Amino acid sequence: MFTGLIEETGLLLRRTLSPAGFTLEIEADKVLEGTRIGDSIAVNGVCLTVVDMGVASFTVEAVKETVEHSTIPDWRIGEPLNLERALAVGDRFGGHFVQGHIDGVGTIKNLVKGRAETKIIISCGSEIARYIVYKGSIAIDGISLSVAKAGSDNFTTSIIPHTWVNTNLNRREIGDRMNLETDLIAKYVGNLLQRGNSPSGLTEDDLRRAGF
Repeated sequence: MFTGLIEETGLLLRRTLSPAGFTLEIEADKVLEGTRIGDSIAVNGVCLTVVDMGVASFTVEAVKETVEHSTIPDWRIGEPLNLERALAVGDRFGGHFVQGHIDGVGTIKNLVKGRAETKIIISCGSEIARYIVYKGSIAIDGISLSVAKAGSDNFTTSIIPHTWVNTNLNRREIGDRMNLETDLIAKYVGNLLQRGNSPSGLTEDDLRRAGF
């Protein structure tokens, strides 16, 4: 489990294709503290298991299922990647519940830079958009962000200067693809409604009218 609060950006040092998927070596500093082989680290929002460690890097493996549903094939050597260690018991919880299980990939439709904030509009398709609500939470490349506007196949989020500077968002351009993970609670509610097991006749329209 993660919070979506990025601890640092690391650099992709090596990406090797294997029968299982990809082996990735990532240069890092802060996230190496206290990390052991077998621990989980969210890399651009993707929960990956550490299989090897060096003095200034760690290695993870991504299987085909993960590769096919994320932006991992887009990553290039030297590219900065958002990193976050798994949440430890007793840590402050400043973001939202993030599993590191990517729901799909979105594409930057527009990006408007301002002095106080940067607005990003992301096209995501209706299957992902149905779980995105106004003022709700979403993880974009592992970053916990609030939804400023929700559409039928896209959404808008506002980035404060601190987040812009301390993540890899400042390198993003229109047309770039990004990993998306929608709110955990929204997915559970949506699954319940799809199966027709909603209590007391509760419908999706009822939940939307109530602000969910």
